[in-house]
Amino acid sequence: MKSILPISSLLLFAAVLPVQADLVLKPNDVLAICGDSITEQKQYTVVMEDYLLMCQPVEGLRVAQFGWGGEQASGFQARITSDVLPFKPTVVTTCYGMNDGHYTAMAPATGDAYRQNLESAVKQLKAGGVRDIVLGSPGCVDTYAFRRPADLKDPVTPMATIYNPTLDALRGIAQDMAQKDGLLFADVHTPMMDVMAKAKAAYGAHYIFAGGDGVHPGPNGHLVMAYAFLKALGCDGAIGTITVDLSAGQATGTPGQEMGSFDKGTGTVAVKSSRYPFCFQGDPTKADGQNASVVNFFPFNDDLNRYMLVVKGLKGSKAKVTWGKSSKEFAAADLAKGINLAAEFMDNPFHDQFMKVDAAVQAQQADETLLVKSFLHGIPQLATTVTAIAPGQADTVQTLTEGMQKIAAGGLKHDQDLFDAAHALVVPVEHTIQIVPES
Repeated sequence: MKSILPISSLLLFAAVLPVQADLVLKPNDVLAICGDSITEQKQYTVVMEDYLLMCQPVEGLRVAQFGWGGEQASGFQARITSDVLPFKPTVVTTCYGMNDGHYTAMAPATGDAYRQNLESAVKQLKAGGVRDIVLGSPGCVDTYAFRRPADLKDPVTPMATIYNPTLDALRGIAQDMAQKDGLLFADVHTPMMDVMAKAKAAYGAHYIFAGGDGVHPGPNGHLVMAYAFLKALGCDGAIGTITVDLSAGQATGTPGQEMGSFDKGTGTVAVKSSRYPFCFQGDPTKADGQNASVVNFFPFNDDLNRYMLVVKGLKGSKAKVTWGKSSKEFAAADLAKGINLAAEFMDNPFHDQFMKVDAAVQAQQADETLLVKSFLHGIPQLATTVTAIAPGQADTVQTLTEGMQKIAAGGLKHDQDLFDAAHALVVPVEHTIQIVPES
């Protein structure tokens, strides 16, 4: 099913991929994904990196995450120079507001502080060479799972009904700021609220969307968060299209989909793909909290995950399509218009390799949390501390600072190696699609 090719062959495949005109990301960009503990969960951040490595690849792109538990926008703007800029980011996404709202009703001072701290962060990022900034809104709290002491005092008015409007107000501030300052904006709150409502309507009010504490999403909520940011970055979802003409015995593919043999007798076409559809975990019919459990409630597949099969010259009213281990029947009219294989076949030939890349991305992003919190963040503090306890010993301060900087440089190199290891796993996948006409 899979073909392991040398890196030179992989680069050859990548070179022919089209550059989307409205995609914010450019070749050799460094994308820094910044936020609070929800970012530090390393779930929507992993989905984003998975997508940008396998589904919408950009030549030379580097992705890293910078989540910090409990953080507000004020904390982020205070650590940009030490934690983020050493990675030399050219594009930054931010996701703050969950803690900035203080888990209570909205107040004018809350909004003022949020705006001021975001403005300070934006100024620092621009001064640090960041070309594009995506201001992300906060998400939402779970209407069932989110509980605070106010719920005990007023059980008729759950705290979620008070705090989600606060988060929506902060969303409005971020959006207004983005419009005025010429920044990009990712509305995370609105689609999360919409998907949560639809999922609970289908599965029941007790279906958990925003985590056990009502604040930190599960894989289901994180998929919606990633959707909002990928859309804001200009990803168009055109993964690939395979067109099969049964009467002519020909098959063609868009860049990233290389056609192999075509057996007209069996209706089987061989494909080698360097551009993957996004692959989900879980079952879209089960309320298990995995990311697949919410794909039917928002247009992730339509907007970001179109891996299309178009069949021409079909004799008969329908055909059976077999891809991987599964087969499905489709009407001839639907096949002529094109069916989305990524949506119709969740367990597909890409799944295993996709999850190998996903695991490598998780390892890389876990390393970034350690690198940022244990090393990069402490370098400026080290010089201040040593100067305070050893006044007049400038040589000692310089020696220790240089030593920390060498350790940090080694850490950055190690993290780059982990990213490269994940990228190297994105190898062309060989698979077959069989179309058998049926009357």
